[in-house]
Amino acid sequence: MAKSMLIVTRQAPWAGPSAREALDLALAGGAFDLPLAMLFLDDGVFQLQAGQRPASLEQKDLGANLKALPLFGVDECYACAHSLAARGLAAEALAVPAEPLDAQAIAALFNRFDQVITL
Repeated sequence: MAKSMLIVTRQAPWAGPSAREALDLALAGGAFDLPLAMLFLDDGVFQLQAGQRPASLEQKDLGANLKALPLFGVDECYACAHSLAARGLAAEALAVPAEPLDAQAIAALFNRFDQVITL
């Protein structure tokens, strides 16, 4: 039986390759039917922000990859409620649905998975 995996992404989409690597890992794992979920923490919640214009920063748009997650079997996306609030983002206004979790729910989420990978 495949081990379950939680991918935690903590970097803004324009802060380096970590955001793209986390999404690539999720898409690859989903393609192989691994049970996995994604958690967006800290500046990682900016990946979920609607209305980004990455071309102005000479970056690639991660939006298409985020929207493809369910097609690859990645149906569980979570965001840290504190990180969203601290950055002025409302869960209802995100480009991709992500369930907001408080610190206690995040701790329970970490315990639910066999492996946790943070990028």
